[in-house]
Amino acid sequence: MTNAPIALNEAARRFELTVDGHVAYEEFERFPGGIAYLHTVVPPALEGRGIGSRLVKHALDYAAAEGLKVRPDCSFVKTYIDRHPEYQGLL
Repeated sequence: MTNAPIALNEAARRFELTVDGHVAYEEFERFPGGIAYLHTVVPPALEGRGIGSRLVKHALDYAAAEGLKVRPDCSFVKTYIDRHPEYQGLL
């Protein structure tokens, strides 16, 4: 796993993590009082390094810190929440 920072790119509506010249991201859409996580993208060159999980954890922690409800439209985000019950309260 990498310690590179995750950036909030509000214009592109996504959280981004750049590693070795590749950009992984969590795409989102805001709605009143909440945020929907739409799609998790990890380039093939970065797969198997825990980057998708790191992005999702960051996105969920962001929602919690901002007091937002989460709509997990992305199956990867839904599965992450199912495996980490501490995030169930965000739904």
